[in-house]
Amino acid sequence: QVQLVESGGGLVQAGGSLRLSCAASGRSFSGYTMGWFRQAPGKEREFVGAISWSGYITYYADSVKGRFTISRDNAKNTVYLQMNSLKPEDTAVYYCAATFRQGRNDYTSAYNYWGQGTQVTVSS
Repeated sequence: QVQLVESGGGLVQAGGSLRLSCAASGRSFSGYTMGWFRQAPGKEREFVGAISWSGYITYYADSVKGRFTISRDNAKNTVYLQMNSLKPEDTAVYYCAATFRQGRNDYTSAYNYWGQGTQVTVSS
């Protein structure tokens, strides 16, 4: 069992930056692929990116590639989402998730554990 808690969301102007954190508790954090998803009002939850258990491999949605960076610190049981050059269309609730599956895992059913989400609002 893994518990995930996101933090770092907030209100930012377009072009600004935010860093989200996802703190994990429970067993074997370093064995999980970690993903970030987001859900805007009235829309389905969509894949943002993922990072392998080692941190050496990352995957991104085309919409965030070059602007967002995922990293992890297994010693701190934490995964991060650095978001730069934010746009109003990035406004959403952001969720972290964990899975033992390897690979891109860009769909919600691949993940076993989810955080409660953190709101990111980008004003124009």
